[in-house]
Formats: sequence, structure tokens, C-alpha cells
Amino acid sequence: MLSTKWLVLWSLWAARLARQPTAPLRVSSGMLRGSVAQDGSHDAYIGIPYATLPGDSKFQAPGPEPIWNGTYEAIEDNVMCLQCQKNPFTGEIIDKSVGQEDCLRLNVYTPTFSLDSMLPVMVFIHGGAFIEGSGIPLFYGPNYLVPKGVILVTFNYRLNLPGFLNLGIKEAPGNAGMKDQVAALRWVQKNIKVFGGDPDNVTIFGESAGGASVSYHLLSPMSKGLFHKAITQSGSSLCPWAFQANPVHNTHRIAKSLGYDTKDPNELYKILNNLPLPDLVGIKFPKDLRQTIFSTLMYAPSIEKKIDGVEAFMSEEPYQLLTKGNYTKVPLIIGSTNEEGYFFIGADDAVVTKSILDFKLALPNNVEFPSEAEKNRVAGEIRKLYMGDEPLSKSPSATVKLSGYYGDPFLIYPSLAETELLLQSSDKPIYNYCFKYSGWRNVGKAFAGRDFLSESGATHADDLFYLFHQPFMSWLAWFDKEMIEKMTTLWTNFAKYGDPTPVTSELVPQRWLPSTATDPRAFVLDREHSTVPLWFKDSLIYWRDLYYKYRRK
Repeated sequence: MLSTKWLVLWSLWAARLARQPTAPLRVSSGMLRGSVAQDGSHDAYIGIPYATLPGDSKFQAPGPEPIWNGTYEAIEDNVMCLQCQKNPFTGEIIDKSVGQEDCLRLNVYTPTFSLDSMLPVMVFIHGGAFIEGSGIPLFYGPNYLVPKGVILVTFNYRLNLPGFLNLGIKEAPGNAGMKDQVAALRWVQKNIKVFGGDPDNVTIFGESAGGASVSYHLLSPMSKGLFHKAITQSGSSLCPWAFQANPVHNTHRIAKSLGYDTKDPNELYKILNNLPLPDLVGIKFPKDLRQTIFSTLMYAPSIEKKIDGVEAFMSEEPYQLLTKGNYTKVPLIIGSTNEEGYFFIGADDAVVTKSILDFKLALPNNVEFPSEAEKNRVAGEIRKLYMGDEPLSKSPSATVKLSGYYGDPFLIYPSLAETELLLQSSDKPIYNYCFKYSGWRNVGKAFAGRDFLSESGATHADDLFYLFHQPFMSWLAWFDKEMIEKMTTLWTNFAKYGDPTPVTSELVPQRWLPSTATDPRAFVLDREHSTVPLWFKDSLIYWRDLYYKYRRK
């Protein structure tokens, strides 16, 4: 009798783990079938090919989506584009190449309940400095967002050199990774109705390099009409690390590290095209220990030359496009965490342990000075601004102070500067936020190290863990369920209505109002509700004034 009971219990448990397929759907490539989530909260279609790799050159725009016979089983959940695998605690490269070449896949998550009307669509673009990351459900699970009545799409795009090599020639025109993103958005427009989604109500959102990508889609003519609202989290096209000003020079540096000394674009192309893709993503730039970690980020979107037969993603600098008002005007949410720098100084172990940062060498790459004396003077001002009279050291006090330099000019200031430019010309609402919540799911802060765990506020990527489900952190959700509920409500309200607080509630008792040019303010996302001036600390005002004077032309 006992054994029979155990057999029944085991069968019930095993049935929960067995895949329950969805009904087949027809997309532009053919028939498709996904799986019902084990908790019944959503249907998941994982690893759908949305485009093919280019045939002529590995550095060109993607080809059309593949066509298949039979029914495609959309269940492959671990596909990522080629990248280096790093130790998450030390940043050291463990494997020079993980992932696969055939990686242009996306995931669609739909609620299991049905509605009479089509659902809003939220398309998330992952971060990772354009060199790593993926849209896999291990990190970007739908369990918190989708039950609120939206369809979630995540996807991969080419990274590193395969995604961002720009030699100004037809074989390597630039921005292949951004064109992958456009291909994913075009696939959504073509197919999302099949899943119950509304192609006329698409919100794109992203964090870090994903946030910068969203900012770029506002600027690119290729992306026009593919989305209707946008959210940038801790990223902007104005971030110094998010734009390649001289991609051919960068490629020359890459070739030189491989033993080739040429600046000819065609020669550079031959060298790199003959190397296997896994070898390309494993190239690591030597870092000057007197600079910040941002100096090693060489791969990013760039201006494309006009080439016959090639559709350009971007032909002018982001700052110029924003200044002219030449961008897609849609409702926006723009924000960052209040202590972005904790994460990055935590990853920049050499600077902390050796304490040899040189502010003159570590200045953002998009400022320039009329003389060396002026550059030295400004570097001294910045050192004083962040460190006061305290010397650089690995003491917690010095590390926390220095972290402000890692956050302000490289992440927080660019989002605020973008907001100012948008407010000059957009007739759509712009909602600014400052995420300050410190809870059990602040993974970025934990990654930064023990010096920061006792500090208040939030750092880079912390907000993601209150929007997305990670199966390895499910047990922590209970401690922060109110913040998860708050963040997902605000984000999905915006996707539905273009307003994060169309009504107030006990959860969010205060309206989040859009910024105005005369009184720009940010909504504070924390345990309590408040607003702060857009330029919420003196160091940010310093950077605003510095860029007015020294922004690179």
C-alpha cells in the first residue's frame, strides 16, 4: 500500500516535469510549437530562429528568417551568441569562446489566459557592453511580467567583432549586431499577432548596452515604425563606451595584437575574415592599469559610410541627431540606479588593489581639451571632486568614493543629457526615474563586493532582478515581493497605457509625472515614494557643465 502511494506521488511529480506542448502556430518560417510553463502561468516559445547569418561575409547584416518543413519545437533554452566566458567574481576569462555562430534566436512568452483584445508586446534587449550576454530565460525569465497581461520577447544578437566590426567597406560596413536587433523587431511586426500580440503596441526596453541599444533605435531610420514606446535602463547612445568614434583605428589595434601591422581596411578584412569566429571573440585588449575598465570596451555601434546596396543603421553621431531633433518621438521611460559605479569598480579589481588610477588617462573618450595644461587641470578637479584629500587606496572609504567616478560620467550623466535634449524637441511624455532600492535581489551590489553591501542605494543591473525571474533565485522573491510587484506594475502599465501610473494605488500611492523642460524631475523607486531633481547631485551638474565646454566635436 505504501509503495503504491509513493508511486502515485512520484508520478504526479514527474508529470510536472514532463513537457506539456502548446498547440501548433504558423509563423512566417513554418509551423511552431512551444511549451506550457510548469506553473501554468505562461506559454514559452524558446529559441525561434528570426534571421540567418549572412552568406557572403560574417560581418554583414543578417539574412532573412529560415524556412522549415514540419513543426519546429521551440524548446532550446541555452542558445547564446559567441562570447568569452568570465569568472563572475574576478572577471578573468575562463573560456575564450562559448556560445555558437548560429545564434540569432528569440523567445516569446505569452499569458495562458486569453483576452478579447490583442496584448501589448514588450521586447527586451539584453546588456553586456556589446561583448557578452544573451536573452536566455535563465536570466530573463517571464514569470513576473507576463502574468500582468503582456507578451514578452527576448532575443540574442551578434556581439564583439562579429557584431560591431566597421571597416567602411561592403564586406564589413558596421553595426551588424544592431541590424540583428532590427531583424528581431521586424520579425515581431510580422509574426506577433499569431501569439495574440498587438504589432501596433510594441515597447522596446533594455538595460546597460541594451539601454544604449534602445536609445540607438530612437535614432536609426532602420528602426522607425517598429516600436511605439521605449524604456532605457542605465544606458544611452551618449555613453562614452557605447559609441565607436574611430572603428578602423580600433580594428588596427586588434590586428596589431594578433601580429599584423596594417591600416588598410581591405587587408584588415582579409585577416579577420580568415580567422574562425571563436578566435575573434577571444581577443582581449591589454589594459593600462591606470585607466578604468571602460577603456577596454572597444566594440560598439558606429557611423557607417554610404555604400551602394547597404542599408545603414546610423550615418550621423547620436549627439548631433538628438540636438537636431532627428529621431523617432515616442513615450519614454529613462533612468538609472543611484550608484551605478559600485558594480564597475567591483569588476575593476586592479584599480582597487593597486590604487594607481590616473584621472588624466581615465577621462571619458568623448571629451577633448584645447591644451595639455587644460586637461591636467580638469583631471585634478575631478580627482578632488570624488576623492577630496583622501589618497587612492583599497580601503572601503576610498573605494566607495572612487566608485562615483565610475558611475557619473559613464552611465548616469549620459541618460540625463539625453533627457535634456529630448525635452527640447519631443512632444511625447518622458518619465525619468532613479532606482535606489536595496533588497535581497540586488545582485549587482553583491557582485561589487563586501565594501558596498553596507552602503545604501542600488548599483548597475540591480533593477533587472525586480523585473525578471531567475530560477536560481526563486527563493529570494518572497523577501522582495512588494518591489517586484511595484516594478512590474509600473513597467507593464507603461507598455499598456504609455503611463506608468494611470491610477494610484496602495502599491504606488503617488503619480509618476513626466519631466518638463522647466522642472525636470526623476521618480525615486525605493521603499518610499518621492521625486528628486533630474540632476540630483552636484557631481552630475559638474559633468553637465564640463560636457557643455569640452564635448568632442
